[in-house]
Amino acid sequence: MNKIVVVGSANTDMVVKTPRFPSPGETILGGDFFMFPGGKGANQAVAAARLKGNVEFICCVGDDVFGQKALQGYEKEGLDISGAQVLKGESSGVALITVNKEGENEIVVASGANLKLSVSHVKSHLENLKETAIFLTQLETPLTVVEYLAQHCRENNKRLIINPAPAQTLSSNVLKDLYLITPNETETKILTGIEVTDEDSSASACAVLFEKGVQNVIITMGSKGAFFMNTENKFLVKSIRVKAIDTTAAGDVFNGALTVCLSQNKSWKESIAFANKAAALSVAKMGAQESAPFFNEIQ
Repeated sequence: MNKIVVVGSANTDMVVKTPRFPSPGETILGGDFFMFPGGKGANQAVAAARLKGNVEFICCVGDDVFGQKALQGYEKEGLDISGAQVLKGESSGVALITVNKEGENEIVVASGANLKLSVSHVKSHLENLKETAIFLTQLETPLTVVEYLAQHCRENNKRLIINPAPAQTLSSNVLKDLYLITPNETETKILTGIEVTDEDSSASACAVLFEKGVQNVIITMGSKGAFFMNTENKFLVKSIRVKAIDTTAAGDVFNGALTVCLSQNKSWKESIAFANKAAALSVAKMGAQESAPFFNEIQ
């Protein structure tokens, strides 16, 4: 099994359940309050580790109680955090999340130390990495880090997966020769200008990304499933229907599970089907990392 190196964000999620989302300027009385470990990078790293991936997590936290608790949690999950950086005088990232009765969420993130993750720190750590690795990253850390990872993987013939969330545009230097990108429908429109509604529009959006140099594309389409396309194949893997309680980390769990399968050189169809199962299990629980299933649950 290849090593998985996740480079990304580490947050603490503060969650309030509410019957509905408030309108601008409106105050409503919510329900239960929860505090969970989160951050897209950490969510994906923990999801992969729980599914028997060999995972190293490179991140940046502040020297506060949130950062200390986060690192302790990662060690308990079995992550290699030798690449984690603690910055003195900086606050760790936090996310404020409201979840309505349908399980939908609205999220505001204060990135804190995540925005201090530097190219020099990542570079110095990767120079000592001797194992064959597959890389996974997102867009909650500086884009300069993502650009460096793309360059590093291109020059060293490594596979890089980018989950382009939160949604924003990416340069041709990032997309050139990229192994895999995994946008949802909203992120796909920002990257390609094409609104994804079905398999035909998904294929059109994939074609735009291929022109920019991406080798493989998976568009996650919520309850419709996940659409895969490269120069040889295209197909939709349908999702598993479950009653959603909290969808906060569904995409992160999908990406973590997918990366584990790809690190084991499993087929695209098998990998996506496994990731769909993991994501389905995650939305049936509250929390981000807390909702990531273990391997025996999927079995």
